[in-house]
Amino acid sequence: MSIYKKILGEQFENLQPMLQKRYALPEGNSFKASGMMKKISGGPKWLYPLFLLGTRWKFLFPEQGENIPFKIINTTRCGPNGEKQVNWERTFQFPTKKRYFNALMSLDTNKKIVKDYLGEPSLFYSELIFSVSEEGHMRIDSGKQRFVLGSIEIPLPKIFQGIVRVDEYYIEESEVFFIHVFITNPIIGTLFEYEGEFRADDF
Repeated sequence: MSIYKKILGEQFENLQPMLQKRYALPEGNSFKASGMMKKISGGPKWLYPLFLLGTRWKFLFPEQGENIPFKIINTTRCGPNGEKQVNWERTFQFPTKKRYFNALMSLDTNKKIVKDYLGEPSLFYSELIFSVSEEGHMRIDSGKQRFVLGSIEIPLPKIFQGIVRVDEYYIEESEVFFIHVFITNPIIGTLFEYEGEFRADDF
Protein backbone atom coordinates (compact mmCIF):
# COMPACT_ATOMS: atom_id res chain seq x y z
CA MET A 1 0.00 0.00 0.00
CA SER A 2 1.38 3.42 -0.96
CA ILE A 3 1.95 6.06 1.69
CA TYR A 4 -0.74 8.19 0.03
CA LYS A 5 -3.35 5.45 0.07
CA LYS A 6 -2.52 4.78 3.71
CA ILE A 7 -2.68 8.42 4.83
CA LEU A 8 -5.98 9.06 3.03
CA GLY A 9 -7.65 5.84 4.17
CA GLU A 10 -11.26 5.65 2.96
CA GLN A 11 -10.89 9.06 1.30
CA PHE A 12 -8.61 7.47 -1.31
CA GLU A 13 -11.63 5.82 -2.98
CA ASN A 14 -13.17 9.28 -3.51
CA LEU A 15 -10.27 10.41 -5.71
CA GLN A 16 -10.83 10.53 -9.44
CA PRO A 17 -9.96 7.03 -10.81
CA MET A 18 -6.88 8.27 -12.69
CA LEU A 19 -5.60 10.00 -9.55
CA GLN A 20 -6.07 6.74 -7.68
CA LYS A 21 -3.95 5.02 -10.31
CA ARG A 22 -1.33 7.76 -10.14
CA TYR A 23 -0.99 7.68 -6.34
CA ALA A 24 -1.33 3.92 -5.82
CA LEU A 25 2.40 3.55 -6.61
CA PRO A 26 2.94 -0.19 -6.00
CA GLU A 27 6.25 -0.90 -4.29
CA GLY A 28 9.14 -1.00 -6.74
CA ASN A 29 7.16 0.89 -9.40
CA SER A 30 7.44 4.48 -10.55
CA PHE A 31 5.16 7.09 -12.08
CA LYS A 32 6.64 8.98 -15.02
CA ALA A 33 4.99 11.82 -16.89
CA SER A 34 5.77 14.81 -19.05
CA GLY A 35 3.92 17.94 -20.03
CA MET A 36 3.96 21.71 -19.99
CA MET A 37 3.77 24.26 -17.22
CA LYS A 38 1.62 27.09 -18.57
CA LYS A 39 2.95 29.51 -15.99
CA ILE A 40 5.85 29.62 -13.52
CA SER A 41 6.15 32.73 -11.37
CA GLY A 42 7.82 33.86 -8.17
CA GLY A 43 8.10 36.55 -5.56
CA PRO A 44 9.88 39.91 -5.40
CA LYS A 45 13.13 40.43 -7.31
CA TRP A 46 15.18 40.75 -4.11
CA LEU A 47 14.56 37.03 -3.48
CA TYR A 48 16.47 36.15 -6.68
CA PRO A 49 19.84 35.43 -4.95
CA LEU A 50 18.14 33.17 -2.40
CA PHE A 51 16.30 31.19 -5.05
CA LEU A 52 19.45 30.97 -7.16
CA LEU A 53 21.28 29.52 -4.15
CA GLY A 54 18.48 26.97 -3.82
CA THR A 55 19.37 25.50 -7.23
CA ARG A 56 22.48 23.94 -5.64
CA TRP A 57 20.17 21.68 -3.66
CA LYS A 58 17.65 21.12 -6.49
CA PHE A 59 15.15 22.93 -4.31
CA LEU A 60 13.91 26.28 -5.69
CA PHE A 61 14.95 28.36 -8.69
CA PRO A 62 14.60 32.00 -9.77
CA GLU A 63 13.55 31.49 -13.40
CA GLN A 64 10.00 32.35 -14.46
CA GLY A 65 8.12 31.95 -17.70
CA GLU A 66 5.29 30.45 -19.70
CA ASN A 67 4.92 27.13 -21.54
CA ILE A 68 7.90 25.48 -19.85
CA PRO A 69 8.43 21.75 -20.64
CA PHE A 70 8.06 19.64 -17.52
CA LYS A 71 8.85 16.10 -16.41
CA ILE A 72 8.03 14.26 -13.20
CA ILE A 73 9.19 10.93 -11.81
CA ASN A 74 7.83 9.45 -8.56
CA THR A 75 9.78 6.41 -7.39
CA THR A 76 9.01 4.24 -4.37
CA ARG A 77 11.86 2.93 -2.26
CA CYS A 78 12.75 1.68 1.19
CA GLY A 79 14.62 4.06 3.51
CA PRO A 80 17.54 3.22 5.82
CA ASN A 81 15.18 2.58 8.73
CA GLY A 82 12.87 0.40 6.64
CA GLU A 83 10.18 3.04 6.10
CA LYS A 84 8.48 3.43 2.74
CA GLN A 85 9.59 6.52 0.84
CA VAL A 86 8.59 8.23 -2.39
CA ASN A 87 11.22 10.19 -4.27
CA TRP A 88 9.92 13.15 -6.28
CA GLU A 89 11.97 14.40 -9.23
CA ARG A 90 10.46 17.43 -10.96
CA THR A 91 12.34 18.92 -13.92
CA PHE A 92 11.61 22.24 -15.62
CA GLN A 93 13.33 22.84 -18.97
CA PHE A 94 13.80 26.59 -19.42
CA PRO A 95 15.30 27.88 -22.71
CA THR A 96 18.86 28.00 -21.32
CA LYS A 97 18.61 26.18 -17.98
CA LYS A 98 17.28 22.93 -16.57
CA ARG A 99 15.91 23.39 -13.06
CA TYR A 100 14.68 20.94 -10.42
CA PHE A 101 12.27 20.88 -7.50
CA ASN A 102 12.95 17.56 -5.79
CA ALA A 103 11.74 16.00 -2.56
CA LEU A 104 11.61 12.82 -0.51
CA MET A 105 8.35 11.90 1.21
CA SER A 106 7.54 9.37 3.90
CA LEU A 107 4.73 8.70 6.35
CA ASP A 108 4.20 9.64 9.99
CA THR A 109 1.26 7.45 11.00
CA ASN A 110 1.10 8.87 14.53
CA LYS A 111 0.65 12.47 13.37
CA LYS A 112 -1.29 11.39 10.25
CA ILE A 113 0.89 13.54 8.02
CA VAL A 114 3.34 13.05 5.16
CA LYS A 115 6.90 14.12 5.94
CA ASP A 116 8.35 16.09 3.04
CA TYR A 117 12.10 16.70 2.85
CA LEU A 118 12.90 19.09 0.00
CA GLY A 119 16.21 19.40 -1.81
CA GLU A 120 19.18 17.11 -2.44
CA PRO A 121 20.56 16.90 0.19
CA SER A 122 17.52 18.00 2.16
CA LEU A 123 17.47 21.71 2.99
CA PHE A 124 13.88 22.15 4.11
CA TYR A 125 11.22 20.07 5.85
CA SER A 126 7.47 20.47 5.77
CA GLU A 127 4.57 18.48 7.14
CA LEU A 128 1.97 17.84 4.45
CA ILE A 129 -1.73 17.25 5.00
CA PHE A 130 -3.43 15.29 2.21
CA SER A 131 -7.17 15.42 1.56
CA VAL A 132 -9.72 14.80 -1.20
CA SER A 133 -12.09 17.52 -2.39
CA GLU A 134 -15.78 16.99 -3.17
CA GLU A 135 -14.85 16.90 -6.87
CA GLY A 136 -12.32 14.10 -6.30
CA HIS A 137 -9.25 16.33 -6.55
CA MET A 138 -6.09 15.76 -4.54
CA ARG A 139 -5.49 18.61 -2.09
CA ILE A 140 -2.20 19.11 -0.25
CA ASP A 141 -1.61 21.72 2.46
CA SER A 142 1.51 22.41 4.48
CA GLY A 143 1.83 22.26 8.26
CA LYS A 144 4.84 22.74 10.51
CA GLN A 145 8.15 23.48 8.78
CA ARG A 146 11.83 23.27 9.65
CA PHE A 147 15.12 24.42 8.14
CA VAL A 148 17.50 21.46 7.76
CA LEU A 149 21.24 21.71 8.42
CA GLY A 150 22.57 18.17 8.16
CA SER A 151 21.32 16.34 11.25
CA ILE A 152 20.01 19.56 12.82
CA GLU A 153 16.45 20.72 12.13
CA ILE A 154 15.44 24.23 13.19
CA PRO A 155 11.69 24.96 13.58
CA LEU A 156 10.53 27.94 11.54
CA PRO A 157 8.09 30.53 12.96
CA LYS A 158 5.07 31.14 10.72
CA ILE A 159 6.40 34.49 9.52
CA PHE A 160 9.31 32.64 7.85
CA GLN A 161 7.28 29.76 6.45
CA GLY A 162 6.25 29.08 2.88
CA ILE A 163 2.59 28.13 3.10
CA VAL A 164 1.90 25.49 0.46
CA ARG A 165 -1.34 24.69 -1.32
CA VAL A 166 -1.48 22.07 -4.09
CA ASP A 167 -4.48 21.16 -6.21
CA GLU A 168 -4.18 18.25 -8.63
CA TYR A 169 -6.89 16.67 -10.76
CA TYR A 170 -7.49 14.77 -13.97
CA ILE A 171 -9.11 16.29 -17.07
CA GLU A 172 -10.87 13.43 -18.86
CA GLU A 173 -11.57 15.35 -22.09
CA SER A 174 -7.87 15.91 -22.81
CA GLU A 175 -6.58 12.93 -20.79
CA VAL A 176 -4.10 14.98 -18.78
CA PHE A 177 -3.34 15.68 -15.13
CA PHE A 178 -3.55 19.32 -14.06
CA ILE A 179 -1.41 20.66 -11.21
CA HIS A 180 -1.41 24.00 -9.42
CA VAL A 181 1.25 24.64 -6.77
CA PHE A 182 1.00 27.90 -4.83
CA ILE A 183 3.46 28.92 -2.09
CA THR A 184 2.94 32.10 -0.09
CA ASN A 185 4.39 33.85 2.95
CA PRO A 186 2.37 35.85 5.52
CA ILE A 187 4.55 38.94 5.02
CA ILE A 188 5.97 38.70 1.47
CA GLY A 189 2.96 37.24 -0.29
CA THR A 190 3.55 34.96 -3.28
CA LEU A 191 6.91 33.14 -3.17
CA PHE A 192 6.55 30.54 -5.91
CA GLU A 193 3.79 29.29 -8.18
CA TYR A 194 3.40 26.98 -11.12
CA GLU A 195 0.49 25.45 -12.96
CA GLY A 196 0.12 23.26 -15.99
CA GLU A 197 -0.65 19.84 -17.42
CA PHE A 198 1.15 16.53 -17.82
CA ARG A 199 0.39 13.12 -19.27
CA ALA A 200 1.55 9.81 -17.82
CA ASP A 201 4.11 7.99 -19.97
CA ASP A 202 2.83 4.49 -19.29
CA PHE A 203 -0.91 4.72 -18.49
